[in-house]
Amino acid sequence: MRNILDDLEAQGLAARIGAALSPGREVFAVRALLFDKRPGSNWKVPRHQDLSVAVAAKGDVSGFGPWSVKAGVVHARAPAEVLERMFAVRLHLDRTDALNGPLRVVPGSHTDGVLSPDAIAAARSEEVVVEADAGDVLVMRPLLLHASSAAEQPRHRRVLHIEFSSLDAPAPLDWRWRVSSTPN
Repeated sequence: MRNILDDLEAQGLAARIGAALSPGREVFAVRALLFDKRPGSNWKVPRHQDLSVAVAAKGDVSGFGPWSVKAGVVHARAPAEVLERMFAVRLHLDRTDALNGPLRVVPGSHTDGVLSPDAIAAARSEEVVVEADAGDVLVMRPLLLHASSAAEQPRHRRVLHIEFSSLDAPAPLDWRWRVSSTPN
């Protein structure tokens, strides 16, 4: 599910998470998704980096693009210098183990910048399977190489994925959502 930050309760949760993870420094939630692998909706995701950001409208800014629209929201591939100042929080709502399609990550790969498809395919680093209990939180960078397999034993594997930035979008762009971690 996309556009989770349209919900006021989700905005409040995102603000609290941002404040807890970055005390004394403002960060803001700029996008949130809900993933739910379950019987009847069980998919795999090949190794990749998260390169797209949600913005209010398309704009002519160097390094942004190609452009797309996902669930009615404009997205653009962002340059590395923007992605390097972002982080994602994955709040596990269900137990995730090796059998229900867990996230797999390549530790340290976020330091290599934006990788070409050939470089991603050729990456030889060991993947780590991320198992988690309900309520566990994983913090990761968008440039971290990650993937997931289809579940061998499908059951709910719900994860709330919230992306944060410490930067304003470069003018004339604006983030589609900008949920502050500090109260007004």
